[in-house]
Amino acid sequence: MVHLASVASDATAKRGSVIENMENITIDEPAADEVTASVYGSRFAARELPQHEMPDHEMPKEVAYRLIRDDLTLDGNPMLNLASFVTTYMEEEVEKLMAEALPKNFIDYEEYPQTAEIQNRCVSMIARMFNAPTHSDDASAMGTSTVGSSEAIMLGVLAMKRRWQNKRKAEGKDFSKPNIVMNSAVQVCWEKAARYFEVEERYSYCTKERYVIDPEEAVSLVDENTIAICAIIGTTYTGEYEDVKAINDLLVEKNIDCPIHVDAASGGFVAPFVVPELAWDFRLEKVISINVSGHKYGLVYPGVGWVVWRSPEYLPKELVFNINYLGADQASFTLNFSKGASQVIGQYYQMIRLGKRGYRSIMMNLTRTADYLAANLKQLGFIVMSKGRGQGLPLVAFRLDPMLGHHFDEFAVAHQLRERGWVVPAYTMAPHSEDLKLMRVVVREDFSRSRCDTLVKDIKLAVETLNSMDKKSIDDHNVHLTKNTASHNSKNGHPHYRKEKHSLQGKHGKV
Repeated sequence: MVHLASVASDATAKRGSVIENMENITIDEPAADEVTASVYGSRFAARELPQHEMPDHEMPKEVAYRLIRDDLTLDGNPMLNLASFVTTYMEEEVEKLMAEALPKNFIDYEEYPQTAEIQNRCVSMIARMFNAPTHSDDASAMGTSTVGSSEAIMLGVLAMKRRWQNKRKAEGKDFSKPNIVMNSAVQVCWEKAARYFEVEERYSYCTKERYVIDPEEAVSLVDENTIAICAIIGTTYTGEYEDVKAINDLLVEKNIDCPIHVDAASGGFVAPFVVPELAWDFRLEKVISINVSGHKYGLVYPGVGWVVWRSPEYLPKELVFNINYLGADQASFTLNFSKGASQVIGQYYQMIRLGKRGYRSIMMNLTRTADYLAANLKQLGFIVMSKGRGQGLPLVAFRLDPMLGHHFDEFAVAHQLRERGWVVPAYTMAPHSEDLKLMRVVVREDFSRSRCDTLVKDIKLAVETLNSMDKKSIDDHNVHLTKNTASHNSKNGHPHYRKEKHSLQGKHGKV
């Protein structure tokens, strides 16, 4: 997901300073004999970093590196960002491999044939991990790497829509009104895919007691124009696994010709190792495609994703382009063309370095840590909303107990934790259950038991601090933070596109 950046007007660009009228203050340039070779003794340290116009002249590489590095220190610490599923740790050896591959354009198969072969190996390993049929070369699974699960989902929706259209055309029926059935807790990329490719969204809404898709309701929403049902292995809100088998069995029982796409962006590298007996993948006959993020629990830095189809039947030929202008014949099914090879190489390293036992050990440790954190939060009086003991992702979704009568909410707790360096998001639940507020901690590979203990102590301290404050002080503090912190005053996003009303967030406040 990329922010739309607003280009500053000339007046804004000239203003420069964040303090009003400071532009009228003149600061003399350092004299030639006052400039030294050190970074902070150079004339560049006495100037504002360029923001709107490319400078006319160059600067020394050491100075550019240091000044940008200093600027980036204002970012948060990725290891304390417990909002994100994205990998924040990889071994030094794979970092070297990925750095060495930075100049390689992955799409250039003729120049980098071994990199292409490494992608093919990854696809094969991931497809087998998802129990794809491999009994015949003609009907075997296929897949591709993507920039992330968002691109993978876009490709999956395109394939399902085109396949449905082809079927309708062959039957001489109308093919202008495709729809897709999904849970209202889907990630925003599903909304984008439906909107961009003109597919009607049909939602099975969450309730205050159920945060996943209702299989009966989902199947009841299917009609002759439904291109697929989306089921999620690891929802964004509470990490739960949706009951893909129940949806599959209902479709089979009712003899409904509707495929299932499984969004395993977060859970695709967790469920096979923690709950291998759970049937959610190609073991189910209605599952025709699966996406997974390599940069989440695949343990690779962003961004890399994967999408796998059960067989060529589910990826229409007309969507695949054959090209040869890079020197070799190659088939292409992507939304972009050029991209780096580093992340694909990083994925291959992780899979052969760790193997099944290594992934299992890591995912089981993360599950234990999540259960440990959940137990501690219950002791502190929180209500835990996520599933434990491997029945969902290794994360903990929790909320304040309304019976305790707190005069503050989850957002106030999140603000307190932010002051201690932690990024623990507070948000409202999906549409039709948005009255519920909750917080979520994503347990990643580098979130050790020791760090978990530190977080628990800080959560306890945050609650004690808020209990000692009166409600007005808390409200005033939250308003101050909302108005004045960098994250809330971000310049990302053009003002023309704010306050839209067509997305689930615009309509219901979903985050």
